[in-house]
Amino acid sequence: MPKETGRKLIAQNKKARYDYHIEETFEAGLVLVGTEVKSLRAGRASLVDGFGEIHHGEAFLHGVHIPTYEQGTWTNHEPRRVRKLLLNRAEINKIDSKVRERGFTLVPLSLYFKDGRAKVELGLARGKKSYDKRQAIAERTANREAAVAMGRRAKGMD
Repeated sequence: MPKETGRKLIAQNKKARYDYHIEETFEAGLVLVGTEVKSLRAGRASLVDGFGEIHHGEAFLHGVHIPTYEQGTWTNHEPRRVRKLLLNRAEINKIDSKVRERGFTLVPLSLYFKDGRAKVELGLARGKKSYDKRQAIAERTANREAAVAMGRRAKGMD
């Protein structure tokens, strides 16, 4: 069987980019059991309630839902179990010092396979206020209207 290459997206947390200012991103491996990998290969996962935590110098991922594998037996996994993240010591120390600062949290942004290995993209994030969210929506609307006007002008319709 040929070795898998490239990046295959499994799940994405679009709401995280809306709710948080992402300061920095990290790529981490996941410690998974067999049925979790099979469930992920079927393209099923949810990052909505997920968050990362540094505990005793190790990184963990909480609240990520990987549903049970239908063809699994009694060896099936628990859907919302705590999963260990594989990061370098320097990255763990950097994340830990930032999370200890007030207002930062570790949020999963996407879950994907990279060269056959399950990876999670983590964002070091600071929460947005409601007026920041309204401003982002207004900016997106203005950009969309400008693009439509430019397109009309280029076609000679305006």
